[in-house]
Amino acid sequence: MQYVDFGKTGARVSRLGMGCMRLPVTEKDDKTVINEEKSIALIHRAMELGVNFFDTAPYYCDKLSEVILGKALRGGRREKVYISTKNPIENDSGDDYEKRLETSLKNLGVTSIDFYHFWGISMQSFTEKVKAKDGPFERAKKLKEQGVIKHISFSFHDGGAKEKEGDKLIEVLKNGEGVLESVLCQYNLMDRNKEPGIALANQMGLGTVVMGPVGGGRLGAPTKVIQDMLPGKVQSSAELALRFVLSNPHVHIALSGMSDMEQLEENVRIADNISPLNSGELMQIEAMMKENERLAGLYCTGCNYCMPCPRGINIPAVFNIMNYHRIYKITDYAKKNYAEIGQSPWMKFENASACNACGECESKCPQSIPIREQMKETHKTLAS
Repeated sequence: MQYVDFGKTGARVSRLGMGCMRLPVTEKDDKTVINEEKSIALIHRAMELGVNFFDTAPYYCDKLSEVILGKALRGGRREKVYISTKNPIENDSGDDYEKRLETSLKNLGVTSIDFYHFWGISMQSFTEKVKAKDGPFERAKKLKEQGVIKHISFSFHDGGAKEKEGDKLIEVLKNGEGVLESVLCQYNLMDRNKEPGIALANQMGLGTVVMGPVGGGRLGAPTKVIQDMLPGKVQSSAELALRFVLSNPHVHIALSGMSDMEQLEENVRIADNISPLNSGELMQIEAMMKENERLAGLYCTGCNYCMPCPRGINIPAVFNIMNYHRIYKITDYAKKNYAEIGQSPWMKFENASACNACGECESKCPQSIPIREQMKETHKTLAS
């Protein structure tokens, strides 16, 4: 396993971190439940293979992730790893922030947390809640002085326009300068708008962790389109995705949620033998991604002029899912993602079947895209 200095925190961390959000499950009484025994065995194996950064959160795995990680680290293992967990900033109360921290300490069975995150903040929530008077920001600093929090961190999920997310990450970094010590955000071949923010974080001395290095599963499935970006040089789409992320000199840790031994072994194999992509390879990938983006733009540029849809469809989001199939040939992922529309808390909108062909969207589309026809095709393809 390769290790790197984690910004100015003094920690030396494995390039591959284990995300404990997708722990092994099993079927019991017609229900899917977390398999504690397999989960602990997976964590132990990760440690044996050199992983020393484990990320969890209070609500992961039916609220069992912290508890299971805590059990896995008993017997002298706690001192060998860095624990990363999170505080959902539900309000601007410093007292409530501390109560939630105490719950995580109890769940994990520890007296301190190495990297404690303001969880999933946006620039707005950072300003209005985290930095409120006598709020979480000030309480975190006090708890750090007491040694309960070793390093104050944050994970970033700004809900603004996609192209603006990178700018808002930079705003949070500047507003938290001198206090924030590490950042966790999404970054991969398909989600690159935070590259400037990640670079700034590293330059400011923060540890940088990227989640979704294989695109939340999008880049994990075998796909010729992805592998052909470097033909003959990678064994899998996941290998290309991880090598791309870890080739960024501003990224310290690629955090991957792994649910079985096979995934773990493959990711560790890649991280163990990682060789940075050279400038020619990066240029080749860049050119192919730009061409893919151009093709995707023929179907939808994401300008949002068609919105709002009177039938409650998020038209650009639906087309984005369709492009996983149409451009990148990640069809199984696209179908799974499409099935989550209306079910996932992050996709509270209607799928393409709700379209009644009113045509209001087409009258506003600057690209003159035949949206009604595309909606029919999308549902026929992805709902099958």
